[in-house]
Amino acid sequence: MRIARFTLGEDPAFGIVEGDADQPESMVVHEIHGDPLYAPVTRTGKTHPLEDVRLLAPVIPRSKVIGIGRNYADHAKEMGNDVPTQPLMFLVPNTAVVGPGDPVVMLEESSNIHYEGELAVVIGKVVKSVDPEHALATVFGYTVADDVTARDLQSSDGQWARAKGFDTSKPIGPWIETELDPSDLRVVTRLDGTVVQDGTTRDLIFPIADLIAYASRAFTLLPGDVILTGTPAGVGPVQPGQRVEVEVEGIGTLSNPFVRR
Repeated sequence: MRIARFTLGEDPAFGIVEGDADQPESMVVHEIHGDPLYAPVTRTGKTHPLEDVRLLAPVIPRSKVIGIGRNYADHAKEMGNDVPTQPLMFLVPNTAVVGPGDPVVMLEESSNIHYEGELAVVIGKVVKSVDPEHALATVFGYTVADDVTARDLQSSDGQWARAKGFDTSKPIGPWIETELDPSDLRVVTRLDGTVVQDGTTRDLIFPIADLIAYASRAFTLLPGDVILTGTPAGVGPVQPGQRVEVEVEGIGTLSNPFVRR
C-alpha cells in the first residue's frame, strides 16, 4: 500500500495511491481519514487524479530523523574512510524535511553540496531496545530520501549537524510503501537525467533490522521517526539549477531541483 500526504491547496490530507506508475495518468489518490500512523486506514470515498494534487513529504517526523553514515563499503572507500565497526549515527532536525518537487535551497555558507540517494525507514510505533529479530515489525513503511550534505561544512565543523541538517536538506517521498521487503532493493540516483549512483540495499554493511535495534538502544523511537539507511558510492556535487532524482526499487522516484537564494 502506498501512503501519500498531499494537498489540493487546502489543509494536508493522507491518501492511498493506486494505479500503474508507468502510466501516471492512471494513478489516483483515495483520500483517507486522519493520520495512518495513529488511526486505522479508512477511505473517505473521495478520489483525486494524482496529477491534480501536490504531493508533500509523506511524513514530517514529530521527533527526529536518524541518519546512518558510511553504511556502504564502497561509499566509505570513496570518501577515504574506514568501514565502521558499528553504525555511525547522526541526528537531523525535522525542519530539514521537504517533499517531492520542493526545491533544495543550497546553504549560503557552503560551496560544495552533494546528493546522497538512500532508502528511508519510517517507524510505526514506540520502540525502545528492540532486538534485531523483532525490529522490522516496528516499521510502518519505506520511502525514498536524498541525504543532501554540505561536504565542506561536514569537514570543517567536525560534527554533522549543520552540514546535514540545514533547512530543506532532507527531501523524502513521493510516498510510503508499507508492503516491501527492503533486503535487496536497487537505489539509483540521477543528476539531470544521468545515472550517478547505482547500488543495492543488499550491500548495506548494517542491515535495516540491525539499524533499528541499534538506534532504539540509544533513543526511544516514536511513530513517524525516519531512519536514513546510508548511500552507495557515487556521491558528488550539485550546482544551482540542477535536478536530482532518487529512485528506489519497489517505491518510486523522488525528484527535487536545487536552487540558491
